[in-house]
Amino acid sequence: MNSVARKDAVEQAQTWLQRRPVYLDTESTGLGPNAEIIEIAVVDSDGSLLFESFVRPRGAIEPGAMSVHGITHAMVKDAPGWADIWPQLEAVLTGRSIGVYNVEFDLRLMKQSHMRNWLKWQLDDRAFFDIMKIYAKFFGEWDPRKLDYRYQSLENAGRQAGIPLPNSHRAQDDALLTRALLEYMAG
Repeated sequence: MNSVARKDAVEQAQTWLQRRPVYLDTESTGLGPNAEIIEIAVVDSDGSLLFESFVRPRGAIEPGAMSVHGITHAMVKDAPGWADIWPQLEAVLTGRSIGVYNVEFDLRLMKQSHMRNWLKWQLDDRAFFDIMKIYAKFFGEWDPRKLDYRYQSLENAGRQAGIPLPNSHRAQDDALLTRALLEYMAG
C-alpha cells in the first residue's frame, strides 16, 4: 500500500463528501453499445431515497444481465420509459455532485438510454465523480500491467471496508453501499 496515494484518496473522499453529493446507481439490459437502463436510484447525502424507478427498455434484457440483477421483462413491462422518467430524474441531479461506483459505465448507459429515446444530454459530465477510482487508490493494490491501482468490485470494496450493506446488484442498495464506501474512506 502506498501511504501517499491512500492519503490522497482520503483527501479526495473528504472533499467530495463536503459537497454533499447524491449517489446514483443503475441496472441495465446488458453491457454493450445498445444496452439501456432498466433500474435507476439516486440516494441523497443523508441516505434518503431521492429517486427510484424501473425503466421499460426499448430492447430486450440479456440473459447474462438478468442473472446478475434478477430484473425480468415482467418486472419492467409496465414501467415508465426513459423519456418519461428523465424530467424528474434530471431535476434531482441538476446542480449536484453525483457519486457513482464505476461512473464510466453508468454515465455511458445514461447517454445510451438518452440516444435510444432521442433526448439531448444536458447534464455537465464534470458533476459526476468515480468512487471506484478513489477506492482503488485508497485500497492500494498496484496493477503492473496498467501501471495504476487495480479496481475492486463494489462487492469486494464493501467487504474489504467491513461495511455491512449488501451489493445486491439492485440500484438503491448499491447506491447506499457506494455512499457508505465514500464515508468510510473519508474517515
